Amino acid sequence: MSFKKNKYTVLKNAISKDLANFVYKYFLNKREVARFLLDSKYISPFTEYFGVWNDHQVPNTYSHYADIVMETLLQEVKPVMEKHTGLKLSETYSYARIYKQGDILARHKDRYSCEISTTLNLGGDPWPIYLDPTGKEGQAGIKVDLKPGDMLIYSGCDLEHWREEFKGKNCGQVFLHYNKANSKTAKENYLDKRPLLGVPAWFKGAKLTKSKK
Repeated sequence: MSFKKNKYTVLKNAISKDLANFVYKYFLNKREVARFLLDSKYISPFTEYFGVWNDHQVPNTYSHYADIVMETLLQEVKPVMEKHTGLKLSETYSYARIYKQGDILARHKDRYSCEISTTLNLGGDPWPIYLDPTGKEGQAGIKVDLKPGDMLIYSGCDLEHWREEFKGKNCGQVFLHYNKANSKTAKENYLDKRPLLGVPAWFKGAKLTKSKK
């Protein structure tokens, strides 16, 4: 399946099942810690360092912008993405969720920071993603099933994608987002306008201050 022709491709075993399982268990544990800290009122519901439950796309579901482990995956998966897209890429950001029973991901296209993206299955119950390869809104989509370690590479700004109601208990997914390195605004948009990987969205536009050694 050619990404250049179809604007998407599926890559089996993009990372090992053992690594996917490790990251999935890590993220489940982080969700538990975040819930404890939130319920104990040690943190605010808007404290992004531990993840949040106020995601506007999938309300009341645990999600995390720029978790440092996911940001490391963003770096490590980049050569694989470049190989299978035939593009030089520039990292923007990562976003991870643990979906729960009843969740729905509405049909949508992504913002510019998600020009070239992947959804990587970390673990849990299976939950297919759908996309419309025609690039036209409202068309019937194709179903893509991913096992832990598999990923769907797609052009997030061009192709509508969505998930229907989740019937399982938990499903861990991480989205890794990139720009084409030769895009006019790729340099400006590098790391989603943050000074470095792993910092929350409120650092967009901040300058990195180097400490004296």
